[in-house]
Amino acid sequence: MIRILSVLGLFAAMLAVSVTTQVVTATKAHADGCYTWNRTLSEGASGEDVRQLQIRVAGYPGYGKHLATDSSYGPATKAAVGEFQKAYGLVADGIAGQATFNKIYELQDDDCTPIHFTYAELDDGCGGSGWDGGPLSAAATKANALQTMWQLEALRHALGDRPITVTSGFRSIPCNRSVGGASNSQHLYGRSADLVGTPTLCALAKQARYHGFGGILGPGFSGHNDHTHLDIRTSNYWAAPSCGI
Repeated sequence: MIRILSVLGLFAAMLAVSVTTQVVTATKAHADGCYTWNRTLSEGASGEDVRQLQIRVAGYPGYGKHLATDSSYGPATKAAVGEFQKAYGLVADGIAGQATFNKIYELQDDDCTPIHFTYAELDDGCGGSGWDGGPLSAAATKANALQTMWQLEALRHALGDRPITVTSGFRSIPCNRSVGGASNSQHLYGRSADLVGTPTLCALAKQARYHGFGGILGPGFSGHNDHTHLDIRTSNYWAAPSCGI
């Protein structure tokens, strides 16, 4: 009897050590070099953490809609978070908790860009570097480019995570002039991306309507038969006649 109790005691001790080790080694996910959320966010919340979340779910506002990055967690933000959660197989309750943040951490690099896009891709379309030379400050232009990339990430995921090629992003005023861009082009503000390759140009244009892109110009629109232009203006101007848009 004493021997049996001794063996049982040893087994219980080993089980306790195993459980303790499991708890200790389970670390909380975080975003090295980028941004870490420290509270659950839901409707009614406000602050910089809400704005950072809005940037990352700006590609999920619904057909023809746009999500304001205004630091206020209203119904539109709740709906966008729910669509983001649904897209990645999470519980779609519109509440941003640890599971939602963990997914965002998986999707972003240390500079806060989504893993499938880089600042270099959205930088000066004439081969330059830096974010100055446009109507906005370099910081504001770069911030616009970041949101553009997150909306592109949403578009990419919706199209089966197939690679999307960006041929032109931000353009300085001299660069925009040299390529014949419109004087009010969204490229000047870091809000645009011209896309080519696969998926098809029409597939890109059609799907973009669900991901917060106000400007969609593609095949059939003058000067856009060889690429699809997307931008994050907050009013809709869609023209891709060959795609039925």
